[in-house]
Amino acid sequence: RQVTEPHPAPLAGVTIVAMEQAVAAPMCTRVLADFGARVIKVENPNGGDFARAYDDVVNGPGGLAAHFVWCNRGKESVTLNTKSPAGVDLLHRLLDHADAFVSNLAPGATARLGVSSADLAVRHPGVIPVEIDGYGPGGPISHKRAYDLLVQAESGSCAITGYPGMPAKPGPAMADFSTGLYAAISILALLFGRGNRPAGAGSFRAPAVELSLFDVMTDVMGYALTYTQHSGIDQQPLGVGSPAVAPYGAFPTRDGQTVVLGTTNDREWQRVALEIIDRPDLADDPRFATNSSRCAHREILDEAIGSWCARHDLADIQTIADAAGIGNSRYNVPSEVVAHPQLAARDRWRTVATPHGDIQALRPPPVISGFEQPMEAVPGLGQHTDAVLGELGFTPEELARLRADGAIGPAYGG
Repeated sequence: RQVTEPHPAPLAGVTIVAMEQAVAAPMCTRVLADFGARVIKVENPNGGDFARAYDDVVNGPGGLAAHFVWCNRGKESVTLNTKSPAGVDLLHRLLDHADAFVSNLAPGATARLGVSSADLAVRHPGVIPVEIDGYGPGGPISHKRAYDLLVQAESGSCAITGYPGMPAKPGPAMADFSTGLYAAISILALLFGRGNRPAGAGSFRAPAVELSLFDVMTDVMGYALTYTQHSGIDQQPLGVGSPAVAPYGAFPTRDGQTVVLGTTNDREWQRVALEIIDRPDLADDPRFATNSSRCAHREILDEAIGSWCARHDLADIQTIADAAGIGNSRYNVPSEVVAHPQLAARDRWRTVATPHGDIQALRPPPVISGFEQPMEAVPGLGQHTDAVLGELGFTPEELARLRADGAIGPAYGG
């Protein structure tokens, strides 16, 4: 096997300051930390990121919250009281050394603190400001609170999930997660642009980035919105299936499992009919000649495939489907995914330190030759306050005065 020389972290030397909470902004900065950026997470001394308190299941009871552990490895936690002038001044001192500032606070909060995009353009013109909100400014619902479920409902995502008359929220936090990825991509693009400016172009003045969960989810809803826009039809959800393709869905097996079978074109449908369920009559039926016509008659196909699957065990179905070149999978619950042999065989788990002991966490999805994401520790609240401010020149005596004045949080572990 060819040995690849190790590469330095792609974002080594990049510093991100974040005032973040929940998932969207923390996911953005976690992605950047996984690529080697230094992420300084500014938290309220009184509890910090509220996702810390969602639950205590990680190395609990009394442990860490699953959401927080997922989104916050590799960061440094600094507790600042931004309701005090001294705390705000410390925030600006951090921004003096930052490449980007990421926030997803309540609407208007950054302006009240003097760190909005407009403020940074004056005081920190080289810092890329990324503000994440719910619905974007200037609209009739811009003022509303926006959580993942609320935005998924508003954007139509819940209406195409579940069953007719029984809508459901997609399980993963799609609005938060996708927005975090878009934010990270935006920062990477602007950092790339900064590094490729022609000589003599003058000092870099960072463009501002605005991202709303609603805009991201309407983009994620692209197929459904485009279909409805041009057909006038609101497609109905089909549970573990798709209104766009047939046959494509979940079917119980003889041994109490569930197999998911899918086709993507007419040739695959012919192989399902002839090589799997042995129904040449369906293969020749003009009602099923095209995907559109199959969708219109999906109940007939679902009944035929479901009847065949009910007479066979999962392993046999998957063997036959693989031989026919038909996509298939096993329906798994989360506990089965945690123990999935594919993850073990591909060495996808890594040990990550937390204030409550080590945990096993999945490696980031990108596999890059010569570089493995560092996956550093999940920080305790305020764990790095003294060290980070010490880098700015504050002495232990000055830190003690700031602490006594309430500008920073209590000493970590004190």
